[in-house]
Amino acid sequence: YFLDKSDKYDSRDVERLQQDDKWVENYLIWRHDVVDDTLKMIDESFQWRKEYTVNDLSESVLPKWLFEIGALFLHGYDKEGYKLFWFKVKHHTRDPKQQLDKKKLVAFWLEHYAKRDHGKPLTVVFDMAETGISHIDLDFVRFIVNCFTDYYPNFLTKIVIFEMPWIMNAAFKIVKGWLGPDAISMLKFTNKNDVQEYISGEYLPPHMGGTDSFKYSYPPLVDDDFQTPLCENGPITSEDEHESKEEIDADTKETGELNEAQNLNQKKMNSIEQISKSEETDKTEVKPKNAKKALTTFKGPLLHISPAEELFFGSKETGEKKCLIVLTNVTKNVVAFKVRTTAPEKYRVKPSNSSCEPGTSLDIIVSLHGGFAASLQDRFLIMAAEMDQSSGAGAPELTQFWKEVPRTKVMEHRLRCHVIESSKPSSLTLKDNAFNIPAKTNEDLHIQLTHLLQINKRLEEQMNRCLWFQQLSVVLSLLSVTVAAFCFYLAYAQRS
Repeated sequence: YFLDKSDKYDSRDVERLQQDDKWVENYLIWRHDVVDDTLKMIDESFQWRKEYTVNDLSESVLPKWLFEIGALFLHGYDKEGYKLFWFKVKHHTRDPKQQLDKKKLVAFWLEHYAKRDHGKPLTVVFDMAETGISHIDLDFVRFIVNCFTDYYPNFLTKIVIFEMPWIMNAAFKIVKGWLGPDAISMLKFTNKNDVQEYISGEYLPPHMGGTDSFKYSYPPLVDDDFQTPLCENGPITSEDEHESKEEIDADTKETGELNEAQNLNQKKMNSIEQISKSEETDKTEVKPKNAKKALTTFKGPLLHISPAEELFFGSKETGEKKCLIVLTNVTKNVVAFKVRTTAPEKYRVKPSNSSCEPGTSLDIIVSLHGGFAASLQDRFLIMAAEMDQSSGAGAPELTQFWKEVPRTKVMEHRLRCHVIESSKPSSLTLKDNAFNIPAKTNEDLHIQLTHLLQINKRLEEQMNRCLWFQQLSVVLSLLSVTVAAFCFYLAYAQRS
């Protein structure tokens, strides 16, 4: 293929194919390890990627209005933890002149997510509420389907179709014809009563029976991990003044624990840095196989952030509900920062919007509200930007500063959550005995019940198939016996 069509491929894709085993593996999985079919898919995919200039797609090369209408975006997760790719059909209108740009928007989102999450599969949601015949665009739907069946291997988990109007039944029979048997099994037709079998209410808008108040808006383009409402958690100063005496006492006690934890962490950090320096000076020394990687601190241009990647929370059994983030200003100016989360209803961040003086460190306490549990899908975003010496650091000045600061001057760093089931986390995790959490909440029981119902449904389907085969076998056996008896009868009649 390469010798005959090298001019039809982007050299960056060819280079990636030679280096990225996971990418090749996904093509093979999607084509059931049939090498010839896999090669054909790679050929078609690469030609399409060059035709649509997928590697060069960005906000600047696409019309701004495409992002503003909000017909396509990434937001939230399904019950299996897969990212949701939303297609709001009511915002889409057929227009041949705009079709190519709209297709490139689909490719932009898919490529944007694939690069960020290294090809982790997506769940597509066709929200067909308030749609009619004017919104039917089979060519565009076919393109979206082809993206998953032909261009992005092993990238689709399911297609959830919400409230498809009866008038579109005929159209979707055509769509099914484009899909293979594997993809057809991924179609899930839902309504308000059963959509939560696949997506929990926290990521569903009210018109779908959920509680998600998220509303897509542009600009700026919200990062795909943070299209849940970007909220600055934690109370403002006036709210702090009204806290109860018990909360204040608890915070005082926690501060001592935090300082102790921070001191321990700083000692660990110093020892790790010394070890890394000695390793650099003595390159001939062989590292032990079981040596731990020094990934406890992210060293950004404005702030050093510890921990670097994950916040460790305990499960309901361990009861650990607080974590510590340490920010260190490495500049010569005051650095303003914000902390945002994808689950603002769960977490309280103190402080969430403040500033850090040059050369100093600042502790941020992240705590879970009572009754909530940390989830692997929860994310935190730390934003930081340098302030002028003349600027104040009060709440009004910070509010005005964030309105005016250019996005190009903002440092961003993301942290994900990690739930520890039994063992104790690192020194950056704090115990919290302030809450008396029941072993099982109604939410847990609901999730378990839903899971059992899904298993039961699959078992019923398997049983129905078995019964169908059994009935078919009985019918075939009876037919065989009847034919055999008839043959014996004819033979006997001829002899007579």
